[in-house]
Amino acid sequence: MFQRALYNEFRKRGLAKQAATVITQALVDRNDPAFKNPSKPIGSFMDEAMASQHSQVDGWAVVEDAGRGWRRVVPSPLPIRIVERDAIETLIRAGYVVISNGGGGIPVVEDDAGNLVGVEAVIDKDFGAALMATSIEAELFLITTAVEKVALHYNKPDQRWLDRMTLAEARQYLADGHFAKGSMEPKIRAIIGYLERGGREALITDPENIGRALAGETGTRIVA
Repeated sequence: MFQRALYNEFRKRGLAKQAATVITQALVDRNDPAFKNPSKPIGSFMDEAMASQHSQVDGWAVVEDAGRGWRRVVPSPLPIRIVERDAIETLIRAGYVVISNGGGGIPVVEDDAGNLVGVEAVIDKDFGAALMATSIEAELFLITTAVEKVALHYNKPDQRWLDRMTLAEARQYLADGHFAKGSMEPKIRAIIGYLERGGREALITDPENIGRALAGETGTRIVA
């Protein structure tokens, strides 16, 4: 879908550009603590009887999800290396717009012989994107989300939108509990990791304001 949309947009604008998609594997540590604590819900909702059956027969870890039913949960280990990094950079340098790291990347581990083995897990898309940005030395790491800017005291009477944060401020706001788990928190954590690994700056905004944010008119910029 992305390839087709970009093809049509380049054609409409008269740009001699092409998009290419790279199926991306994300290497994780097979000893990552996440494997002992499955936490990422996947798949459809089930009733308790079906969940119990899958647990006993298939060895699934299952949880009750906020009164909506039961779901399977899998580990969410941290990605440590983008396996196809060199291929992705080669395409970028050749002028392609590269679509990669879909779904956070396909999680794999190395066996004792150094071979890649697939694992049942889900890579957090924000952490996967941050590692990709670091791997290709991106000058700007942009995350789109549901809000135009990051806020302190979100949805509270004293809510305050942020135009800019330093790395130190981002760390402090995170420690103070300003960002909701499963929402803004992983995005801020991902950006902190990107900046700590030498990234220059990051930007958070919603899709409809990407152009304005890149022009410096809106969004929240986080700098080292």
